[in-house]
Amino acid sequence: MDLTSDNPIISTPIATAEAMTYAEAAVLAVRREMEADERVVVIGEDVGRGGIFGQYKGLQQEFGPERVIDTPISEAAIMGAGVGMALAGLRPVVEMRVVDFALCGMDELVNQAAKNRFMFGGQGSVPLVARMPGGIWDASAAQHSQSLEAWFAHLPGLVVVCPSTPQDNFSLLRSAMRSGDPVVYIEHKTLWGLRGDVDELQDVPLGKAATLRHGDALTLVSWSRQVQACNAACDLLAAEGISVDLIDLRTLWPWDREHVLASVSRTGRLLVAHEAVQVAGFGAEIAAACAEATGCRVARLGAPRIPVGYSPVLEAQSRVSAEQIAQAARALLAPRAGAVTG
Repeated sequence: MDLTSDNPIISTPIATAEAMTYAEAAVLAVRREMEADERVVVIGEDVGRGGIFGQYKGLQQEFGPERVIDTPISEAAIMGAGVGMALAGLRPVVEMRVVDFALCGMDELVNQAAKNRFMFGGQGSVPLVARMPGGIWDASAAQHSQSLEAWFAHLPGLVVVCPSTPQDNFSLLRSAMRSGDPVVYIEHKTLWGLRGDVDELQDVPLGKAATLRHGDALTLVSWSRQVQACNAACDLLAAEGISVDLIDLRTLWPWDREHVLASVSRTGRLLVAHEAVQVAGFGAEIAAACAEATGCRVARLGAPRIPVGYSPVLEAQSRVSAEQIAQAARALLAPRAGAVTG
């Protein structure tokens, strides 16, 4: 797997960070890469009018319909065309609208893009970015609210990225577009309006986690929108005198084992919380790896194995709240039954 770039960064330096939304940060990232590299193209439904979340706003007007290409409603055709473009030397950004719709283009991604470098002895590569907004979409029900990042992390040959902030959405999207491998890039469906400072000069490599809060009681690991709930849980715990190492994984594959293990080795306890269904979620991989390497106490917290409901009451059953995370942390910190203390 090649996470390095063969494309130099060409950007206009700015003196200070600028406040913008998660969606605006994504537009800026694509614009900068399209300015820097004429091989970068965008392909997908509604990209000409800016995308359904505004994540391509103004790009077709700036770069023309030959580089920002509207397509028919066929995810298989869009993904297949993107794979062909990449094999032919372009660097396509392939828009799937939402991860739920990407399931219609899975064969092209799973059996072609992910395996090409291996099956043909490195003669070709598929440097595409498949953007698949994921997670619970408010009041959008079971077919528009899935968190499927663990599916893609399971597949050899794919890089998987889940940014949680405007800065990371800018920096990680640029890193993804410069990668030589197919990248599944999962932006959360409800983060588009999130505002934050974005510094164009800040580089975030693929595969590097970030510690957002420092503490010694336990290590809390998450990604994407769930980081917000984890941060709120840390506030609840801090009010009780409990300090937590909060780690935003940012890239699920390759995940930053060294960063997480360093924290867990110090705290001795690990809690992984994610919005995806807990059963077979990626949190299980992190928990098992850390337990094997350090012998730490571990716990996982994810959604129940149910479809996301349409009504607010049912939808809430699929959410992992800050209070649930705080309660799981308290349970992890409690002495084990039968343990000798004192």
